[in-house]
Amino acid sequence: MTAATNRAATDRAAAAGVGIIGAGNISTQYLENLTRFPDVDVRFVADLDLARAAAQAEAYGVPASGSVDELLAREDIEVVVNLTVPAVHAEVGHRILAAGKHVWSEKPLALDREAAVALLADAEARGLRVACAPDTVLGSGIQTALRAITRGDIGEPLTATTMFHVPGPESWHPSPDFLFALGAGPLFDMGPYYVTTLVHVFGSATRVQAVASTSRPTRTIGSGPRAGEVFDVQVPTHHAALIEFGEGRSAQSTFSFQHALPRNGFVEINGTEGTIVLPDPNDFEGASTVWRYGLDEPTRLPAVGPGLGPDFGRGAGVVDLVRSIRDGGTERASGAVAAHVLDILLAVRDAAAGGRPVEIASALGPIEPLPEEWDPTVATVE
Repeated sequence: MTAATNRAATDRAAAAGVGIIGAGNISTQYLENLTRFPDVDVRFVADLDLARAAAQAEAYGVPASGSVDELLAREDIEVVVNLTVPAVHAEVGHRILAAGKHVWSEKPLALDREAAVALLADAEARGLRVACAPDTVLGSGIQTALRAITRGDIGEPLTATTMFHVPGPESWHPSPDFLFALGAGPLFDMGPYYVTTLVHVFGSATRVQAVASTSRPTRTIGSGPRAGEVFDVQVPTHHAALIEFGEGRSAQSTFSFQHALPRNGFVEINGTEGTIVLPDPNDFEGASTVWRYGLDEPTRLPAVGPGLGPDFGRGAGVVDLVRSIRDGGTERASGAVAAHVLDILLAVRDAAAGGRPVEIASALGPIEPLPEEWDPTVATVE
């Protein structure tokens, strides 16, 4: 065995063992990155469809695949990435915790506040951690903007505008039904990217007002083996919200699957000294642009930070979780952040359904931006 082979074997042994539950569409993005980040070692892919799990494991060089029970029984897996459908995120999360493993969950953390609180309480009682997507907020694009806001480039941030406007995912997604079902729709599918970014800027939200609509009761699948199949729309396909953050700070946000003219990826933060437009919160890279009072030309802020460009996307949050477990710190894409974001999204839903403002009870402390040198592609775990 060569010295390089010995070193690689030692690095894999030191890395945190990771298992993935759910071998669907999103697993490809996770596997592409997690199999390259040296602080984690993907050791098992599980799915109800055993053939699909085996195919993903083979495609990305993961040594084993099989059922969820087989994954949870493995002693060499420390963190489980939960990529199941939203309706079972909390249920599967509890199973992972009961097996003595930390949880990384796709968003949303749960479908209701009670389930989210119970999941976090379960983790705390067991001395385990729950972290949650989106981890795009950890990318160099958004992090560069957050560092600019923190150092005062626009003064004190006061207001924000965010927009996610698209016709809908049924034209390109081969199985889009779940994106129009309970726990999804544009509010819960795409809202977490935008609201998580707002929470990193403003902190805790306090109250929400909102309206909603549904343009069509059914949609037609436009691609893949089910093309032409019609399915029912179970949730509103447009929400418009006013989110209050206290002390006069607020954000106007729209989340829509019913715009023929796409306008998405828009996040604008306005402060006492200027305005900054952030990159798409669903991406890991991208430049920001700053306008300041008294200056005729804006300033472009290229994304800064090693290893967080387009080649290093989903899965960076799993690395941050592992490193935080090892050093005793707090992961930035924490379950607490995800639970507060869920509270905001539920408040948008309930305010629109009830025609009245909804107060938000949960609260967060400030979230510090990542240091510029933070890099998921560098081995740090020993």
